[in-house]
Amino acid sequence: MDKEQSPRLIDHFSNLEDPRIERNKLHKLIDIVTIAICAVICNADTWEDIEEFAKSKESWFRKFLELPNGIPSHDTLRRVFIRLKPEQFQAGFLAWVRALRPLLKEKETEVVSIDGKTARRSFDSHGGMPPMHMVSAWANHSSMVLAQLRVQEKSNEIDAIPELLKLLELGGCVVTIDAMGCQKQITKDIREKGADYVLALKGNQGTLHENVKLYLDDALARDFRDVPHDSHTTVEKDHGRFERREYYVTSEISWLEEAQGWQDLASIGMVKSTRQINGQQSTEIRYFISSLPPDAQQFAHAVRGHWAVENSLHWVMDIAFREDESRIRKDHSPANFAVLRHIALNLIKQEKTSKRSVKGKRLKAGWDNAYLERVVFGA
Repeated sequence: MDKEQSPRLIDHFSNLEDPRIERNKLHKLIDIVTIAICAVICNADTWEDIEEFAKSKESWFRKFLELPNGIPSHDTLRRVFIRLKPEQFQAGFLAWVRALRPLLKEKETEVVSIDGKTARRSFDSHGGMPPMHMVSAWANHSSMVLAQLRVQEKSNEIDAIPELLKLLELGGCVVTIDAMGCQKQITKDIREKGADYVLALKGNQGTLHENVKLYLDDALARDFRDVPHDSHTTVEKDHGRFERREYYVTSEISWLEEAQGWQDLASIGMVKSTRQINGQQSTEIRYFISSLPPDAQQFAHAVRGHWAVENSLHWVMDIAFREDESRIRKDHSPANFAVLRHIALNLIKQEKTSKRSVKGKRLKAGWDNAYLERVVFGA
């Protein structure tokens, strides 16, 4: 990424609607948001952490923030993010991501993986609120969270995914979703966005999964004899672990009565994974539908891209950002803090001079003001 042209993150939050009443505005809203973003980058996981971090960095913050009444207290931070409308905070995040993405040099088709995650300790027993479940869109090649949306109470991912798709610019991308999102309307929404799809199949689609499974299992047993197809195999060996993945994809779907209603369905595929760990062998076969032509390497790239979201996003949120341990739970604060984490992750991922892990970069940013400036401002 060309750092000299990098869009300023803070500029995209300058028009946020302040949820406070006028007499309580001792601190500028943009100062509060900026402090929170910088603190979360630097390993702050609570409102108290953010306040202490800001106090220790006050002279650094005064280089670019007004801070008319000094550093806001953790109570002020908490009240602001409880009341701040998540859709407005999300809008600023989306505007920044859209400005940033064209500067990233994409060498191959972008795989956008949509998947959900629950912040397990974000429930509010007194308020009767369940743990926050967030559906996110992760761009695998760009290593960025593109958008996120909280699943509303008494709803599920099937309802949230179409709303998330509305927020995304997907032209030329391949969208991957697990079996929960394998819905006819979702395929229409994806194609209307100018994207292709690779969707996992399970038993939630009536006979579609059963018939695809029977057909592909039989074809595999006959080595795909007389079935036009493409195949690709990968082998990985690492520290006593061996994994062989066989990818098969075919456009021979004229027999598939259930194909009707799935927008531009062009192929079906399977992945056979054989693992050996410490002498123990296991085999798993998964099945997919796709709007892509039968190109096994492209199919493999999309499938592996979706698996990677667990390591690149969900695992990082839990291990590096301790999201599952967070007790931030009141009103809008869990959703807003999730956006803060995603902003921090995007900024850290785009900073390439340090080869440390996400956790290591967070620590380095907290220790080194010059590095923090590089992460936040691309300086």
